[in-house]
Amino acid sequence: MRQIVFSAMLAAAVLAVSACSGSYSSSSPSAPSTPSASSNPPAGAVVIDVVGDRGALSFSPNPATVPAGRMVSWHNVDSIVHRVVLNDGELDTGNIAAGAFSPAMPLVAPGPYHCTIHPGMVGTIAGQ
Repeated sequence: MRQIVFSAMLAAAVLAVSACSGSYSSSSPSAPSTPSASSNPPAGAVVIDVVGDRGALSFSPNPATVPAGRMVSWHNVDSIVHRVVLNDGELDTGNIAAGAFSPAMPLVAPGPYHCTIHPGMVGTIAGQ
């Protein structure tokens, strides 16, 4: 009889632990994200790859040559989210998911840029 009661209690405990573990998340909360485009940028847009948190080697090509007024898009080839902003604030990609492209935007003026999530990631757009 004790063995049956013990088995029933053990089964109940296993079910309770299983039910509780389904809602637990060990990841830390993330910042709100801005939707990013995942489709390819339009033809003629200059694409800059985001390759990872590697200082001045975080973007390819770096520096990138983009004439003012030309469309530019960043392609996140890294495995984590990035957000590219021109230092003068004229351009902000919003969050770019891993594998996604930022929306293509016209470049107002060349200059330095960085990732707001990983400030050590820096790049430059040179004019033509």
